[in-house]
Amino acid sequence: MDLNQYDYDLPPELIAQYPTENRVDSRLLTFDSDSGRCVEHTFSQLEQLFMPGDLLVANDTRVIPARLHATKPTGGRVEIMLERLLGAQCALVQLKSNRAVRIGQALGVGDVEARVIRREARFYVIEFEQNINAGQVFRQFGNVPLPPYIQRDPAGDDQERYQTVYSRVPGAVAAPTAGLHFDHNMIDRLRAKGVQWQTITLHVGAGTFLPIQGDTIESHMMHEERICVDEETCQRIREVKVSGGRVIAIGTTVVRALESAARGGTLKPFDGETRLFITPGFQFNVVDLLVTNFHLPRSTLLILVSAFAGYDRVMHMYRYAIEHQFRFFSYGDAMLLERAR
Repeated sequence: MDLNQYDYDLPPELIAQYPTENRVDSRLLTFDSDSGRCVEHTFSQLEQLFMPGDLLVANDTRVIPARLHATKPTGGRVEIMLERLLGAQCALVQLKSNRAVRIGQALGVGDVEARVIRREARFYVIEFEQNINAGQVFRQFGNVPLPPYIQRDPAGDDQERYQTVYSRVPGAVAAPTAGLHFDHNMIDRLRAKGVQWQTITLHVGAGTFLPIQGDTIESHMMHEERICVDEETCQRIREVKVSGGRVIAIGTTVVRALESAARGGTLKPFDGETRLFITPGFQFNVVDLLVTNFHLPRSTLLILVSAFAGYDRVMHMYRYAIEHQFRFFSYGDAMLLERAR
C-alpha cells in the first residue's frame, strides 16, 4: 500500500489557526451517494442528518497541560511534550531542542528537576526527582498543547476551546477534535430528538501528530494509546443495532476504541492499551457513521477515514474542501462520513 496515495497539497492559509466564534458555526461536508456530489451544511444542522434511535458515541477524555519548557544545566532550552504518564515520577515524552538531548542529562522545570532516563523509538523517558509527582508538574507548569501546525502561542480562550464541552477524564495531550464542534445546546437538541448519547475514553497521545515513516503503510509502527469501553456502552450499542439504529462515532478516536473492543467480531468491554492501525480492507464491526475533521496528508488518520468511507470518496471530498476553502485540522471544519458497504 503506497503512502503517496494519501498525500495532497494544502494551501497553508486553509490551516485553521483559531476556532470559530461559536463551536457550531463550523462548516460540515457530506457526500450524497445518489447524485455523487458533495453537500455543504453548517455544523448546527447536524441534528437534521440523524434519526431517533441513533446513538452518538463521544470520547470524554480531557486534555491536560502537556507542554513544558525546561532548561539544561548549560542554559539551553528544551521543550517537553508529554505522550503519557508512566507512573508517579516517570513520563514518556517528546523532546525538542537545538542540540540533541543526552541520556542522563538533567532538565530543570520550574523549581524541580527531571532526568532523561532512556530513549524509546521517537520518544524519551524522563524521571522527576524523588517525591515529585510527574502529573502534578505538568498541571502546575504545563501549557495548552496546541498542535504543531497552529503557528502561534496559546491564548486565554484556548484553555476552554481546545477542550470538548463533555470532557471528563484527564489524560489526553491532544483534543479529540471532532468533538470541539459540539456545544451543550446541540447535545440537548439531539437528545430531545431521540438521539442517544454514550461515551468511551481514549487518551489521545502526541504520537497522533507524528508522520508515517517510510513510503509504505505496512512499515509504520502505530503508537499506543489507552482506552476504556465499559459494559454500559457495549450494551447500549447492542440494543441500538438490534432496533435498527445507527452507531455514530464522534471522531476517529471513538472508531479506534470501539473497533479495538470488537476485534474478535463481538463487542466486549475493554480497558487497556491499543495499537490498532485501521488500514484499507479493515472489517468494521461497530461504527456506521463518523463525524470527523480533516486530517493531515500521509497520516494514519487520513488512512483510517479512507478505509472507513472508501478511498475515492474521501479524496474527492478533500479536493472539494480545498477548492471551496474549508478550514483544516484541529480548529477547522468537519465531515460526516458513511461507512462504505
